[in-house]
Amino acid sequence: MKKAWIIGVLVLAGTLFTIGGCKKDTIDPGTWQPVSFAVPAGWPQPAYAFVNNPLTSEGFILGRKLFYDVRLSRDNTISCGTCHQQFASFAHLDHDVSHGIYGLFGTRNSPGLANMAWHTSFFWDGGVNHLESQPINPIQNHVEMDMTMPEVITRVGADADYKGRFKKVFGDETVNSQRIFRAMAQFMGAMVSADSKYDKVIRNEPGFLFSPAEQRGLTLFRQKCATCHKEPLFSDFSFRNNGLVPKASVNDSGRAHITREVSDLYKFKVPSLRNILLSRPYMHDGRFTTLDAVLEHYRTGVVATATTDPLLSSGITLTTEEKNDIIIFLGTLTDSTFIKNKLFAEPAK
Repeated sequence: MKKAWIIGVLVLAGTLFTIGGCKKDTIDPGTWQPVSFAVPAGWPQPAYAFVNNPLTSEGFILGRKLFYDVRLSRDNTISCGTCHQQFASFAHLDHDVSHGIYGLFGTRNSPGLANMAWHTSFFWDGGVNHLESQPINPIQNHVEMDMTMPEVITRVGADADYKGRFKKVFGDETVNSQRIFRAMAQFMGAMVSADSKYDKVIRNEPGFLFSPAEQRGLTLFRQKCATCHKEPLFSDFSFRNNGLVPKASVNDSGRAHITREVSDLYKFKVPSLRNILLSRPYMHDGRFTTLDAVLEHYRTGVVATATTDPLLSSGITLTTEEKNDIIIFLGTLTDSTFIKNKLFAEPAK
């Protein structure tokens, strides 16, 4: 395979491709080879580079098993993969907010998961600042999975298959929270999405060019959207108030929930736009079901308050044609390789 972007975790396609094609994770451990993580050409250095948690095939597969295991929830119905579906770029398609145990509902939309090694914080309010700490929030959230880590450790540690996998990855059968989180970080950190049409055009791959509408959309995007949705990750990972009127039933304070600073009221993390056509609905509370509605908000619906981002306080001037061109361009950010990669899919039972 000649594509230079297949680096980093996508070396997995060479070292683990047999696993992705199997019905069960039954490959002889002796045939697994260490894998590496590198940065796609032209990308910045990641915040999480597996320095203290070397990426291996065994660790990746253990993390995948944990990611999809409903036993990490109190009623054995919810896994991380329940609200982060691969076909939706690991978002929760058509669900405005997350669903949890016993049919309970959260208050925020489940964001897509991709390129998490580059994120400097996690969740809409940035309440966690390290990839290895990220899973503890949904696991312990009373609405989402409602478990304590001692309970999770007991359940995982009672499983003979898990104990064997922990021994292969960490040298002995001990199950503890650090090892659980490090294995999950290997899986989640390996979710690299870098093979959309946009990427192929930027790499000057033969046969890939933007259509006139896509090129117009890219030009407009760079003029009107790219300050916050910075290429190539399509987010600057900052927190901004984009002029949404808070829902009275929730009154989610956003970043201020973490910092307790009035200046952070109603600011939320800027999401990446990669695979955005696949991950509806949109915004932190999933209030918009279409990208047309999102852009119409920026065009006519921004409400200026004390913390509204100055770049948005007067809205974004767009004609209907310009709005349509931007949406057409956003379609070039869909990475079919990523959403169909069996390595990231739920393992067969």
